[in-house]
Amino acid sequence: MVATAFVLVAVFYYPVATVFVDSVLVDGRVTIEPLVSVLTSRFYLVEIFGFTAYQALLSTVASVVLGLPGAWLLARFEFPGRETLRSLTILPFVMPSIMVAIGFVATFGQNGTLNAVLRALGLPTVELLFTLPAIVIAHAFYNAPLVARVTTAAWESVDASAIETARSLGASPTRAFRDVVVPQLLPAVAVGATLTFVFTFASFPIVLALGGFRLATVEVFIYSRIQNLAYAEAASLAVVETAVSLGLTYLYLRYEGRQRASGQGARPQPRRSLWPGRGGAEGGIGADAWDLREIATRVGIAAYALVVLAVFVVPIASMVLTSLTGPEGELSLRHYRFLLERQRTGAAYQVRPLPAIENSLLFGAGTLLVAVPMGVLMAVLTTRDFRGRAVVDALSMAPLAVSGIVVGLGLLRGLVFGVEVFGTRLTVTGALAVVAAHAVGAYPFVTRNVAPLLRTLDPRLVESARSLGASRARALVDIELPLVAAGVVAGAAFAFAISIGEFDSTVVLAEGSTSYTMPVAVERYLGRRLGPATAMGCLLLLVTGLSFVVIERFGGQYSGRGGF
Repeated sequence: MVATAFVLVAVFYYPVATVFVDSVLVDGRVTIEPLVSVLTSRFYLVEIFGFTAYQALLSTVASVVLGLPGAWLLARFEFPGRETLRSLTILPFVMPSIMVAIGFVATFGQNGTLNAVLRALGLPTVELLFTLPAIVIAHAFYNAPLVARVTTAAWESVDASAIETARSLGASPTRAFRDVVVPQLLPAVAVGATLTFVFTFASFPIVLALGGFRLATVEVFIYSRIQNLAYAEAASLAVVETAVSLGLTYLYLRYEGRQRASGQGARPQPRRSLWPGRGGAEGGIGADAWDLREIATRVGIAAYALVVLAVFVVPIASMVLTSLTGPEGELSLRHYRFLLERQRTGAAYQVRPLPAIENSLLFGAGTLLVAVPMGVLMAVLTTRDFRGRAVVDALSMAPLAVSGIVVGLGLLRGLVFGVEVFGTRLTVTGALAVVAAHAVGAYPFVTRNVAPLLRTLDPRLVESARSLGASRARALVDIELPLVAAGVVAGAAFAFAISIGEFDSTVVLAEGSTSYTMPVAVERYLGRRLGPATAMGCLLLLVTGLSFVVIERFGGQYSGRGGF
């Protein structure tokens, strides 16, 4: 526990504290001028923070609107592939955001898939890149599955007996839904919306790729200040952003705590068959269900399926297609051959694919070595009853509320530049700093996968082991951990996938170094050639896809309840 606390302080709290100090320390003197200039500047408050909040609000609305029908479909209907579709709602946590951005560039660019279809139909082309709608749609791609996931779990926890009671008292189906179901869904919708707002408020790669500096959010502007070595200005912006994110995360934790306590022991409603007349697998509708209302329901589901296809499938398919398309529209491997040629002849200062892949895998392995023990120990600690447990839980989850850009800036200004310890200047190399940043962002996911399983264990198992002479640590290793092994594996897969796809802190710490990863390589190729960027994105898709398979296999059955 002491080692875990030391690592957390060294690689998270100290770097973040460094950012806070930079915001009030200029030329060796303490001053609040940088913070005051941010908080009183119309440019910062309206143009930067105002636009950031505005696009986050629009993205949240779009994600909720797109996610709620998915939750209704998963919670109320039975159909082949339902469990697979539900498992896919975990993708926002394992799919790299820079890869999503590349998919949308391949879809909405001047020569993208959308305009190719419009030209084939004889319609005028559109230019959606570097526009707000492109950012909002990409954010909905990322966060609508999150809204669907948490709402589906809440919907399945609604007690069917309460609905039956309301109906027996004369309530219509609509009235019973409004008075019984909706109040139980609102906390989950609030959780999904709050998380979406937090994530989109601190969104960086998607805004950078689809909006550029013309539609700069606070994250993009902080990155531009870092590039210009304006660290005090960057730190001041980061402090204000972190304060907003921490406040929103606090609201999320309160809502999540209420949601976790609700719905225990409920009898879920039976799901209906998606096809009228067949009857649900759990006692659905009858054979005479082909009435006008049911037909309208299926038409609406079909329309929703088309929207889902356009928003979720087309961007990834466009990325794969672009990586396999030549200049004349023919199928070609030229972009993959470019990567091989760049690897063979590229100069030392150029981005080459093999070092990017090697670094990503190496950093992923290093992240596992740090994040998994930290996450497991935090799960053990936060599931024990002691005074101050809520504070420890909040402090351990703080990395979820602090963006990768802020962590990267803190590590850069602290450990990378060096810190004086008893007259000796200690520095951390780029690779170690990247692993530290990745581990900080990944270990909460290990905790959230292991902690729910630990809570369900029978305490008498540990008590029996202790009565037979086993120490507390021995009981943990021999009794508890084997029983939550699936959660540990799922958490490890999360940690590896997050490390592989992490971009925010990596692009700061890898700037001007050889510690670039696959996501950083994708972004650097994108600035020059879309084809090689999509080819590199497909390699990234392959690696994260394998991580998803592990997560779905070991963690799919519980990760939506009590965890992520």
